[in-house]
Amino acid sequence: METKIDYKNIYYPPGGILIWVLIMLELITFGVALIALTVSSRENPDAYHQSRLMLNTTFGAINTVFLLTGGYFMAQAVHNVKDKLLDKAGKNTLMAILSGLLFLSLKGFEYYEKIEHGLTLGYNTFFNFYWLLTGFHVIHVIVGLVILGFMYRSMTKKDANPNILNVEAGAHFWHMVDLIWLLLFPILYLVL
Repeated sequence: METKIDYKNIYYPPGGILIWVLIMLELITFGVALIALTVSSRENPDAYHQSRLMLNTTFGAINTVFLLTGGYFMAQAVHNVKDKLLDKAGKNTLMAILSGLLFLSLKGFEYYEKIEHGLTLGYNTFFNFYWLLTGFHVIHVIVGLVILGFMYRSMTKKDANPNILNVEAGAHFWHMVDLIWLLLFPILYLVL
């Protein structure tokens, strides 16, 4: 028996109210950190600008494409589950997982380069913010990939019948990861 959810009720948004509370808390946390970064950059704008120039903008842009592509595939997976096209939903979820793994691979390579050049925590305030913000984001990507892995399993197992509320909640978490990167990338890589 399938439960009918009234999405017009504010207490029952797609994915459930708890995922939206979590998303708001995460966005506030990253927002406060980005505001602190921006305020801190006003104290020594030249040092921040020179530090920003040490980041690889191409890697940041490619990672943006990876995450947005994953977000597209997750949105398709949600529609597929709603339409009971679980084979397509599984394939789209797998593509989202692949995009997240590509993001982590490139970010890992970027981290390796920074470490090789001595641009680690403690190098300067800009790189302290860089490592903390991007590191916290990487943790979110990993958590998102674990969630997507469970979703994929629920879509592809024998007699699969994934709960749409869980699928939407997982997709919203993944979109939050995208949104956070869309805030981090321009501020860290382009603006300062």
